[in-house]
Amino acid sequence: MFLYAKEKLLRVGLTGGLGSGKSTVAAILRELGAEVVEADELGRTLMEPGQSIFAEIVRVFGAEVVGTDGRLNRARLAEMAFKDGRVQELNAIVHPAVIAAEERWMEQVFAHNPAAVAVVESALIFEVERDARQRGESETLLADWRRRMDRIIVVTAPDALKIARFVQRVSPDGVGRATAEASARQRLSHQIPDAEKADKADYVVKNEGDLTALRSQVAALWPRLLAESN
Repeated sequence: MFLYAKEKLLRVGLTGGLGSGKSTVAAILRELGAEVVEADELGRTLMEPGQSIFAEIVRVFGAEVVGTDGRLNRARLAEMAFKDGRVQELNAIVHPAVIAAEERWMEQVFAHNPAAVAVVESALIFEVERDARQRGESETLLADWRRRMDRIIVVTAPDALKIARFVQRVSPDGVGRATAEASARQRLSHQIPDAEKADKADYVVKNEGDLTALRSQVAALWPRLLAESN
């Protein structure tokens, strides 16, 4: 699992809080030549009916999280997780499977190009480790997640901007704006503050709303990542 110490594959964890713009940074890195996988997309695939995660979520959270189409009602599941204080329960089900899928992806990238810059975009790299250690874990896959990356990039942004981005994404027409804002604040309350993440990161990208400035930062970072992979 991720045993590439003697080879040249550079394993990069790209993280940032809700609405930080990490997906935009991931897209820029992909344009520059990085191999990128999105943890959220892997999670969505693994939560489809027929997958083991689907069955375990239904067992733990009940049949009410299943929509009329037979798939998970993600809005209801998120409500139960965040409003009812069951985030760690959900994460303990989803995260091990997602990390295992990321490992398999890394192996495929390495087989194709041992000198690649392989980027895992994941919102909760630090939170996964924090929550596992709070549960008393020390040597598990989740508790050791940070050390499975060679470099960590943190994307930061002011909280007000994060909330505005989230609201625009989930409520572009303005309907339900107050509910969306409350949801954003609730989710942010479960995430480690940017300053703390930045202290633990190898690289920090500041995203304050100027796309040109953001691209400039990522473009300046890319040669350093390439040099570290080669």
